[in-house]
Parts: sequence; C-alpha cells; structure tokens
Amino acid sequence: MSRADTSLFGRWWFSLDRWTLAAVAMLVMAGYVMVLAIPPSRLPDARDMLILKQLGFLSISGVMILLVSLLSARGVRRLSLALFLVVLLLTALTLVIGHHTKGATRQIVLHGFSLQPSEFLKPCFAVVTAWLLNEGRRGDRFPGLAIALLLMAVIGGVMVLQPDMGMLTVLLLTFLVQLFISGLPIAVIGIGGLLAGVGGVVAYFTKSHVQERVNDFLFPAVATCVKRDQICMSLQAFGNGGLLGRGPGEGMVKETLPDGHTDFVFAVVGEEFGMVVCLGLVLVFGFIVLRAFARLLREPDMFIVVAVSGLATSFGFQTFVNMASSLGLIPTKGMTMPFVSYGGSSVVAVALGVGMLLALTRRGSSGELL
Repeated sequence: MSRADTSLFGRWWFSLDRWTLAAVAMLVMAGYVMVLAIPPSRLPDARDMLILKQLGFLSISGVMILLVSLLSARGVRRLSLALFLVVLLLTALTLVIGHHTKGATRQIVLHGFSLQPSEFLKPCFAVVTAWLLNEGRRGDRFPGLAIALLLMAVIGGVMVLQPDMGMLTVLLLTFLVQLFISGLPIAVIGIGGLLAGVGGVVAYFTKSHVQERVNDFLFPAVATCVKRDQICMSLQAFGNGGLLGRGPGEGMVKETLPDGHTDFVFAVVGEEFGMVVCLGLVLVFGFIVLRAFARLLREPDMFIVVAVSGLATSFGFQTFVNMASSLGLIPTKGMTMPFVSYGGSSVVAVALGVGMLLALTRRGSSGELL
C-alpha cells in the first residue's frame, strides 16, 4: 500500500500506531488461548457455551477496536459523552434492579447475559474528564473542574453503595493523574490523595469484606490457607509452572482455584506456560502503556494529552491490580486482566478504551475520518 493512498483505510493505516495495534492483537490472541483453559468443574454453566460466548465477545472486541480507532478526536468526545450518560444511569440502576452476587450488586442480568455497566465508566469517564478540564482551561466561565469533581463524587457514591471499592480506586487514581497532567497544583492533588486515603480507612472500618482482605494481606501468619485459599493456590500454581510451564491444558491447580478463569487467570498462565510467558505478558502490557505516553511527547492538543493519559493509566492500573493480586503483592481484589480474563463486559469495555486510545494517538487524529 502506498502512502499516497487517500482512501479511508489508507489514511487510517498510515496515521495509526501500528506497534500498539500489534501488541493489542497479541493480547486478544492470548485471550483466545486462555478461554480454552476454563475448568469445567468450577463453573455452573456448560463449559462449551461459556467458551463460545467469550470467543464471541473477543471477536466483537476486535471489530470494536478497529471501528473506534477510525474516529476523530471530536468523534471520540461525542461517543464518550453519550455512552457516559447511559452507563452512569445503568450503574445507578444496579442498586435497584441489579443482580446480587459475592456480596455486591454490580451487574444487570437479562436473558442469560450479564452486564456490568461500571466497566464502561473507565474509558468514558477518562475522555469526558479530559474534555471538561480542557474546556475549563480555555476560560473562567466554564466550570469544567467543578463539574468533573461533581461527577467523580456521584460515581464514588454509587460505587460505595454497590460496593465496588476496586473499581472506585481505579477511577479515582485515573482522575488524579488527569488532574496532575492538566496542570492542577501538586498540593491540590495531594489533598485529593489524602482524602482518598481517609476514605480507604473509613472503608476498612465500615466494610467487613474490605477489613478481612486487608487483614489477610497484612497478617499472613495469622490468616490460614483456608481463609487465603485463593492466594495460596495461586502461588502454588506459579510454583508448579516453573520457568516453562506444564503445557497448555495441563494445569491442575486451576481445577480448584476460585475465579481461575477471571481474577486469577495470571496464575493459570503461570502454571501452564511458565514464568517466561508471564514476563512476556508483563512486557506487552507495559509496552502499550509506555507507548501511549510516548506518543504524547509532541502532541499540542491538551485534550488528547489528558484523555490518553487517563486511558493508559486506567488500562495499566487494571493490569497491575490483577497481576499483583495473583502474586499476593496487594490485598485480593476482583479485577480482570484486559483481554485475557473471561468476562464479556470487561473485554468489550477494555476494547472500547483501546479503540479510543488508538484513535487519539493517530497522527493528525484531530482531522476527520469518521
């Protein structure tokens, strides 16, 4: 294909960050491989149906990444704002009509399919926040910062009521990073971080499941492996895998490891493919995040800088929480690994965010394609 090609595909292809697209494609392929590792003994539904559903979600995600990456910066803003209003309403509705599972009400179940609207808040809120902060910097008449703070407070209130402290932590960290990138004084960011820390202390003393997980992490000598079975089994899986792993489908710990196909999929990867592949995954995820920030070094549009910073931070922190939880480096928190873990809402939401990231990091992304 010639660079002189002025067709829609030609302009998209030569302005796209193809290295990031290739790295994302590797993660999607890893998701195809790991969905076959779903242990039938740990799931209430038919394994074959779950595999087909996840393969369908991965296929939808691949198409979504390509379509969303065609959008201009203006198109990304419009899409994010429209989706944000919808998913914020749906997230609030989970408190009324949501499905209660594992001590929380986060999903809406309809005709056998479950939707976790809060997953879509991560990419949409990052872009909406960037737009609000950028508009606020242009003039004193538009209270962009005040509106962003109000939206964060509303989202935080809904998350606490669900409760979903992990999702709230990701959103809050992303928000603080965007405030810092947009030029807010570090003292104000520090105050925000301090308030978040106070909120964490309050959650520790008011939410029993938060207190239990933190105590199990801080005092492992007191907590038995019966209470910490996920961490114990996860570390055992990494140990069984060793350097090169036991081989695809040969993992044994996954048969008894709770959430081995979702929150602890990294342990299954470690057992079946070994430390080498685990390190490879870490490098791929790290490459996507660092590449996104590198593309911003010469970006003059402050909206794009703040939006991509938020999208990359959200993507990277979600990955960190999943991997660190599996390794026992932080208290356990139910959070999926992007594209690799089982879960329709998570996969599609991450694909939406990656598509937005690719669209905003295209050279000349402010120009119109779609």
